Amino acid sequence: MRSSRRQMLLATVLGWGAALLLFFPIFWMVLTSFKSEIAAIATPPQFLFAPTLESYAEVQERADYLHFALNSVLISVGGTLLALAFAIPAAYAMAFHPTARTRSTLLWMLSTKMLPPVGVLVPIYLLFRSLGILDTRSGLVVIYALMNLPIVVWMLFTFFKEVPGEILEAGRMDGARTGSEFWHLLLPLSVPGIASTALLSLILCWNEAFWSLNLTTSEAAPLTTFIASFSSPQGLFFAKLSAASTIAVAPILVFGWLSQRQLVRGLTFGAVK
Repeated sequence: MRSSRRQMLLATVLGWGAALLLFFPIFWMVLTSFKSEIAAIATPPQFLFAPTLESYAEVQERADYLHFALNSVLISVGGTLLALAFAIPAAYAMAFHPTARTRSTLLWMLSTKMLPPVGVLVPIYLLFRSLGILDTRSGLVVIYALMNLPIVVWMLFTFFKEVPGEILEAGRMDGARTGSEFWHLLLPLSVPGIASTALLSLILCWNEAFWSLNLTTSEAAPLTTFIASFSSPQGLFFAKLSAASTIAVAPILVFGWLSQRQLVRGLTFGAVK
């Protein structure tokens, strides 16, 4: 009994320690955003200081936050929906109609995530320039969808494999065709998995910085570009960068907190029979 209590206490302490370690950079970013530039670079770091909103005021004067935020929302949602549109049929086919090459295809798709993005930057940039979609929302929607497609397919494939095949077989015996089986049986049973996959894809799209910095300038630039605009050759302005970062990550932090139950439920879908 005492041993189990000690193990539970140890697990609790380790869990809280890991949570605090992960949360500390966010806490420090928010704290720095309320400092002046002098206080932000002070050594040793100051925990007690006179808070100020001057960094937030300068950020608002320098850039239109709502323009960048709207781009982030449209691009993230668009990229997620496009990835799901391709991934759901692909995962369905590989989960319920596998072939001898299904496993190798899945591994090949996952291996593409190991490729450094900078390795394909030049051909992607030239392709986008030739198609006239540089600095456009549609261009970023396409590249974000392709970026997350392997992960989305893998997650949906895993969720679909957990759906009891007897249910689909019963539908076929009742005369359900492939379309009816897909829409009326599989999708309703897989809603938690699809929702968690969509949430994860949305977060990954929101946080993506490499492609947005290299394929946009102003018109379609999301919040990641908004943050990067507060660095300059003259140096880093930590207070302004922290203020810009805080208002950029605040929406996705709130969204993640509100949807954490659905995300956890979907990620554990099928774990317990």
